Amino acid sequence: MSSPTDPALLSATELISHFRRKSLSPVEAVKATLARIDLFNPIVNAYCHLDAEGALAAARASEARWMAGTPVGLADGVPTGVKDNVLVEGMPARFGSKLISSDPARLDAPAVARLRAHGAVILGKTAMPEYGWKAVSDSPLTGITRNPWDTRMTTGGSSSGAVASVVLGMGALHLGTDGGGSIRIPASFTGCYGIKPTRARVPAFPAAPLGTIAHLGPLARTVSDAALAMSIIAEPDARDVYAWIAPPPDYRVGLDDGVRGLRIAYSPRLGFVRRLHPEVERAVATAARTFADLGAEVVEADPDISADPIAAWNTLWWSSMALQLLPHGDRPAQVCDPGLFAGATQGGEISAVELIRAQLARAELHNALVRFHQDYDLLLTPSLPLPAFEAGQLVPPSGEFGSVWTDWAPYSYPFNLTQQPAASIPCGQTADGLPIGLQIVGPIGADDRVLRASRAFESAVPLPVLDAPRRK
Repeated sequence: MSSPTDPALLSATELISHFRRKSLSPVEAVKATLARIDLFNPIVNAYCHLDAEGALAAARASEARWMAGTPVGLADGVPTGVKDNVLVEGMPARFGSKLISSDPARLDAPAVARLRAHGAVILGKTAMPEYGWKAVSDSPLTGITRNPWDTRMTTGGSSSGAVASVVLGMGALHLGTDGGGSIRIPASFTGCYGIKPTRARVPAFPAAPLGTIAHLGPLARTVSDAALAMSIIAEPDARDVYAWIAPPPDYRVGLDDGVRGLRIAYSPRLGFVRRLHPEVERAVATAARTFADLGAEVVEADPDISADPIAAWNTLWWSSMALQLLPHGDRPAQVCDPGLFAGATQGGEISAVELIRAQLARAELHNALVRFHQDYDLLLTPSLPLPAFEAGQLVPPSGEFGSVWTDWAPYSYPFNLTQQPAASIPCGQTADGLPIGLQIVGPIGADDRVLRASRAFESAVPLPVLDAPRRK
């Protein structure tokens, strides 16, 4: 177990162990976390709303429970951050947009309510690009969130503030969302762990226009912490129109069972990706061999995807963005991110016939992956084809990875369309010290298998640790 010298750098699992032994208190943990936020948030711009007073009050209540031997749930006293598009009662939810007021939300989203019921200490809201429309880290409302590994670089998005906070010990657990890679992309760029669960395994409310391509999931510094969080936030909620009704398993059970005997496919290009950074390609190939060393049968194989499924995803994505801007009349043209406004304008012209066609293409992709997983227990790909690039840019300035953000993030959105569980775990670094991510994908419902494989890899290749932001 790590030393509690700086409690903010302990994992949630370690914190709970210390609280149980009374070798550390939730108040000490939250104060240490708030100290790191005070120190580093001005550098990386991760939090857009902080409730230090409320967090300390919750920590004192948690401390009293631990001292009395009556902790509640699985995360009592654990410092936790929430992405700005997830409702937290008493805090604003502005979605990174000037269009939305700063009035406090009147209810908790289901995942937040579950965390509170388990004693988690909610610190505040983390920054995101406007409406999560792009996979980089700036918004008109909050400016640029910066990558802790090199503050010149983007964190990726849209769970931008969440990953910067995770990496720097500004909260042991964080809630993110993922409609096209918004958990996995920033996790890859910043060297933390993030999982997009199976469709609606983590319930969402209120309903969002993105529907079943959007998922809520945890970001953490360890796989064990993500499994802990999943065991809490995956509890069903009848208000979610798509929600599962079965209670979740305890994802911590069997987490260390390993991958021996699993048949795992390794697909470096998914059959359609054109460009892959050589350092990323080498790191992910080495990671695939690690799974073989751990006892899995690893076979290089591509899913039967006839073409890049971006057209179907674009149809669903941009029509949803158009609907979100529609109530605001003429204001989006004046205050929105120009890229969001342009895309949403085009999205408003998408017909019902095009939406149905996209859903049918999505069904074909779904069934192609169903067939694929009849032969393979898991699929490994790069999380991204490149390391992080300059903050404030939509695409790498060199132009070699295309002109729209989905050109440089082709590995993530297919699995939003298919609704499969998919995680990003660090698997190396570039010569410049930037993290590289490995994506681990499972069939629908196999979230426990993805977590177990992630834990096996983490045991062989520990996640990187960063004490403070690097300014180069």
